[in-house]
Amino acid sequence: MKQPKKYSNYTPELRQVLALAREEAIRLCHRSVGSAHLFLGLLKLNNPLIEALFASMHTSPYRVAQTLEFVLGFGHKALISTPALNPSARATLKRAEEEALLENEELVSLEHLLRAIFVDQDSTTMGVLNTMDISADAAQKQLKQLTNKGYDNLQFAVRFQAFYDETPLLNEYSHDLTMDALMEELEPVVGREVQIERMLQILARRSKNNPILIGQPGVGKTALAEALATRIIEGQVPDEFRQCRVVGLDVASLVAGTKLRGDFEHRLRGVMREVAAAKNLILFIDEVHTLVQSAGGEGSLDAANLFKPLLARGEFRCIGATTMEEYRRHIEADPALERRFQPVIVPEATIDETIACLRTLRPRYETFHEVNITDAAIESAAQLSKRYIQGRFLPDKAIDLVDEACARARVKRSLPPQGIQHLRDQLAITTREKNYVISQQDFHKGLVLLKREQELRGELWLAEQSWMADGEAYPTIDEEAIAHIVSSWTGIPVTRLTTSERRMLLSLENELHKRVVGQHEAVQAVARAVRRARSSMHDGRRPIGSFLFVGPTGVGKTELARALAETIFTDNKALIRFDMSEFMESHHASRLIGTPVGYAGSDQPGQLVEAVRRQPYSVVLFDEIEKAHPKVFDLLLQILDDGVLTDAHGQSVSFRDTIIILTSNAGVEQLSTGSMAFTPRQKNAQVRQQEDTERIRQRVLPALKGMFRPELLNRFDDIIVFHSLTREHLNQIVDMMIQQTQSRLNERFTALPVTLTVTPQARHFLVQHGYDASYGARQLRRTIQSLLNDLLAEAILRGAIEEGDQVTVDSDSENGTLVIEQESAVAALATIEASSIVAKIHAA
Repeated sequence: MKQPKKYSNYTPELRQVLALAREEAIRLCHRSVGSAHLFLGLLKLNNPLIEALFASMHTSPYRVAQTLEFVLGFGHKALISTPALNPSARATLKRAEEEALLENEELVSLEHLLRAIFVDQDSTTMGVLNTMDISADAAQKQLKQLTNKGYDNLQFAVRFQAFYDETPLLNEYSHDLTMDALMEELEPVVGREVQIERMLQILARRSKNNPILIGQPGVGKTALAEALATRIIEGQVPDEFRQCRVVGLDVASLVAGTKLRGDFEHRLRGVMREVAAAKNLILFIDEVHTLVQSAGGEGSLDAANLFKPLLARGEFRCIGATTMEEYRRHIEADPALERRFQPVIVPEATIDETIACLRTLRPRYETFHEVNITDAAIESAAQLSKRYIQGRFLPDKAIDLVDEACARARVKRSLPPQGIQHLRDQLAITTREKNYVISQQDFHKGLVLLKREQELRGELWLAEQSWMADGEAYPTIDEEAIAHIVSSWTGIPVTRLTTSERRMLLSLENELHKRVVGQHEAVQAVARAVRRARSSMHDGRRPIGSFLFVGPTGVGKTELARALAETIFTDNKALIRFDMSEFMESHHASRLIGTPVGYAGSDQPGQLVEAVRRQPYSVVLFDEIEKAHPKVFDLLLQILDDGVLTDAHGQSVSFRDTIIILTSNAGVEQLSTGSMAFTPRQKNAQVRQQEDTERIRQRVLPALKGMFRPELLNRFDDIIVFHSLTREHLNQIVDMMIQQTQSRLNERFTALPVTLTVTPQARHFLVQHGYDASYGARQLRRTIQSLLNDLLAEAILRGAIEEGDQVTVDSDSENGTLVIEQESAVAALATIEASSIVAKIHAA
């Protein structure tokens, strides 16, 4: 049919489509040619672009044409005249011409007509495509990608469409990775040349040509199958693989819905027949261990037994992927299945390989998140994820770090500053008030609110303009952004030190001495360890610090661990404490790392490894270590030397960001400490303390050597001897405990605080009655609780102490009692005898 001159700017193919559209209208006995007929003409053209487009969406032009013809239906009478273009067809052609004009194209092509058809969401054509799960956006995206690829890739798509038609059942339960590679929907793979070459060698075998990729989660096993599909598209494979498809089988969807016996086998055999018949197909099964025990009903066979004969005869090629643990549990347990696969070990990526991978992926994440990612951020992601994120593997965890850092920047950029949000809230409140007062006919107040509303709108507009002008078009992701995500995941501070944190670390001894009296050597040792770790000057392969605290009971060994957890880690939950008296038997050691598989309780995690896994930045305290069974010492050897502990299930937990503290009373049980607190005045306090420490050291160190093996003692950063408490130390402890009592009174009387004053005589009274050489400061705490806190509690309950009172506690040396007095108009003198309590304490 001769085309009018007005179609002279159409390509020959498009003019042929117009002729085919009229032929379709005549065949269907339609009186006019609509946009649906134009689409039918496109489908009948047998053009590589059309075939490739629908092949990429897992269908064919023939199927779409059949569905569209069914929807359009046939006319009732034969046509007398040639049908003309109706308004919808003319509008579609006009949109196609506009598309060509926008691209500065002289000729209107098939691509422009396709875009014009996809734009009309309400057309019959798009309704049909939507029923086939083809959206306009997806069709536009695929069309754009295909037209940018050239003729060779169109031929690829057409050829794969023919292959796709050969496996209709497999198509329902699989995903074509080769087609994804053609559409550039797969992530690029960097490196792994050895594994890919080994995989191709196994696939090229005559029999048992089935590689199985074995590696930890996140190392890139699935990416290797995708890399093979990409290489097929790029022609970077041997000739025998150039015509192959890589198809991923979804075992879960294969099993879904197979309730009756035989349903699963029938479905699986149908898939296997198609796979065996298609000689150019490589089947990829991710999580291949799911083949075992994947039966669809009672009495059904698992998929592995159905696959075994085909795998052994080499009737089709299969790539499996699984973890080492699942391989041992499911594949190795079935020797008949294991011998049909050839293992390809996929190791964890190195830091350099991860950096190369991240650089390849950078453009995709920058485009998606609209950010700029620096080289320093990429290097930090690889290094920090390797150092601090345990239980996961490179490159997966480094990629996740970059992705979340980009997402955080994008979300932060989209949220308005607090000032703008405040203006928005004020504007909303003012608008509601204005509408309400107007509805109540209060026009004077309404006018005032209207002016206020206009002022707020002006302020908001200026603030938003300033925010948009000052904001970065594309936020920059640097190493600090990556470090922030690492800290949020693990709780480990890896960001730059702030000024306040620097001051705190430099004066850490002073902070700890607020909780721990005396013991300068111990406080200084742990403070130095923390400063080394926070400034990245410690050995990252070992814990931050490992200390053995030895000395008499009640001198501050456990309290120093608590103070360190609350001061440095800002959380009392960061102290992980184990009382070694609970681990005195050999089988108790399994509670720390878990019970081996096959024993009762093997499903429960170990107490120690689970606590550190959840709180990697913490203080781990082994209290009274001398009571533990020697098997516990073997676990400590691994922790102190490598900074890692492996649990009963083979999972490693890092202790490299913990402070390990062991406390012991070894060698001091028989030490006479009765005169340590109150030695003659003529001796200097520091001299007395040094003599005391040296005396304890001479008794303790030989006892430690007899109790612990040399290899354990040599692994500690320091063995710190805690000396006994002097009179000065006890006075400081009394002051601290009185301050705690004052804090409790402030919590009780919130309106007008009660002021507590303890006289020097009362303090001396508490020290005299509270010190016991056998119990250290613990006895002092009990004494203050009995003599002071109980006294105050009874006075409060009687109403003798009220809001705003000034309470003074003094001692009555004649009667051996403590008395309290308060200056208040309504309060009366309250005196309570405490001598009986003191007698009971000494008797005990």
